Amino acid sequence: MVTRSRLYHDGTLVLDDLPVSDVPAHLADPASVLWLDLHRPGAAELTMLDREFGIHELALEDAAQRGQRPKLDRCRTHEFLSAYAVTVSPDGAQLTYSEIAVFLTGQAMITVRKDDGLDIEDVVARWDESPDLAGHGVGFLVHGLLGHLVDGHFVAVQQLDDSIEELEGLLFAAGRREIEAVQRGSSHCANRSSGCAEFVLPMREVVNGLRRPGLHLITDPLVPYYQDVYDHVLRATEWTESLRDPAASVMETNLSVQANSMNLIMKKVTSWAAIIAVPTAITGYCGQNLPYPGFGRESGFITSAAVIVLLPALLYLTFKHKDWL
Repeated sequence: MVTRSRLYHDGTLVLDDLPVSDVPAHLADPASVLWLDLHRPGAAELTMLDREFGIHELALEDAAQRGQRPKLDRCRTHEFLSAYAVTVSPDGAQLTYSEIAVFLTGQAMITVRKDDGLDIEDVVARWDESPDLAGHGVGFLVHGLLGHLVDGHFVAVQQLDDSIEELEGLLFAAGRREIEAVQRGSSHCANRSSGCAEFVLPMREVVNGLRRPGLHLITDPLVPYYQDVYDHVLRATEWTESLRDPAASVMETNLSVQANSMNLIMKKVTSWAAIIAVPTAITGYCGQNLPYPGFGRESGFITSAAVIVLLPALLYLTFKHKDWL
């Protein structure tokens, strides 16, 4: 269903939530620019788009289905844009994305949302913050939408980066909770970085395609604003690409730390086993029913006791010196 709509005339907002039945009349006026927002549209709404705006059936099919890659397709009567709003939880463990399809014509921008993940009110607020740009038509509407999406990508990548930095700080912690947090977090961050890259990296080509002169979407006054969005896209994509190595490095370093820790434990266990083996051997030997030097005398007992204490002590000092304990 059509959940939101707007009508601009000569660069001025004249109507919010205009009836769909009035769309043909407004499209007949070249000075009118429309925005229609469809939330989980059905067959009737898609048929309306075909009838009123001449949207190609393949583009309507892409808008109705989930899982489209971010892209910009050019058709004879319109352009079709597919993009994603992305959010990451503060700990980097959860990646949430919302798919949006956009149809662009000479006088209208139609957004098709398949869920509630996109904050459409923030997009509207961006338009209201720049009323002086409303006279530039559909390009003005697209700029507000792209600004919201790209800023969201930037925030998501920053949260992933912060999560990786926190994990790096826990890598050499000795606590059990810290070790478990690194093991879980490193796997989550690696997966989220790959998932985020699928939605963020293609936006470079999408925004670059919108800036092509042959599209006639961006007027000269809007060029600096789209350049600013493109710069944000480049920063977000480069940052996303740079996170792949740190995320993988955290996992590899964690495995190395655990292997080193296991080696240290084995050295300690082996060293203590050697120390314990000495008194065990002496008492086992002396405990046999065979005479030995000092057998049956107090001096023999004192000698055996001294050997039991001194030899393990000597082994302990030797292992400690070698950093085995």
